[in-house]
Amino acid sequence: MPPKTEAELARERARMVDEIEVEVRETRKWTGRDRLSPRVIAAMAKIPRHRFLAPADVAYAYLNRPWTIGFGQTISQPYIVALMTELLDLEPDGRVLEIGTGSGYQTAVLAEIAFRVYSIEAVETLAERARARLSELGYRTIQVRAGDGHEGWLELAPFDAVIVTAAAERAPPALVAQLGPGGRLVIPVGRPYESQTLVRAVKNDDGTLASENVLPVAFVPMVSKGNEPR
Repeated sequence: MPPKTEAELARERARMVDEIEVEVRETRKWTGRDRLSPRVIAAMAKIPRHRFLAPADVAYAYLNRPWTIGFGQTISQPYIVALMTELLDLEPDGRVLEIGTGSGYQTAVLAEIAFRVYSIEAVETLAERARARLSELGYRTIQVRAGDGHEGWLELAPFDAVIVTAAAERAPPALVAQLGPGGRLVIPVGRPYESQTLVRAVKNDDGTLASENVLPVAFVPMVSKGNEPR
């Protein structure tokens, strides 16, 4: 099969965005959101998801489903990427911390909306690949480093938002501490490979979190640096 042209990929990307918007409406009873903001839609419509997959997987880039990227990790379903971004309620001057860079696709979506994106990836090879890919695509407001996401990025805190793209049994305390007052945290909570729930939390002025369960989800587990899959 000959490789797809950029025009064909663009049409597939547009269909993907249409499917995302339909799914957002269908899940509004859980999420409380019946539409995406124009900025999130624009980001999903713009970013070439096929650039974040292996060349052999380009044909599957615009299916509304997750896909493996090696090392036991995945690139998330586009609907989930869009929804998690929407739930962060990012402002153009916002600073966001991402835990779990993975392929860098979610990172790019965040960078289209927020002022600065700081991303941590436990798997060093994935961090290196994502950093190179994002640089090739022209992103200059993103910093990626290999490290333990449980620890956050203390020297750059506080953050307006924190997004975790892997499941944890609870929100890591360091991430909560590094979230500024009024900041938003979006994280899948649950035991590995068991029932998980996407949680959105807002940090109160007294440091506590006001949390709400959003949607049943399935994510790979959050891992510590040194314990990442090989």
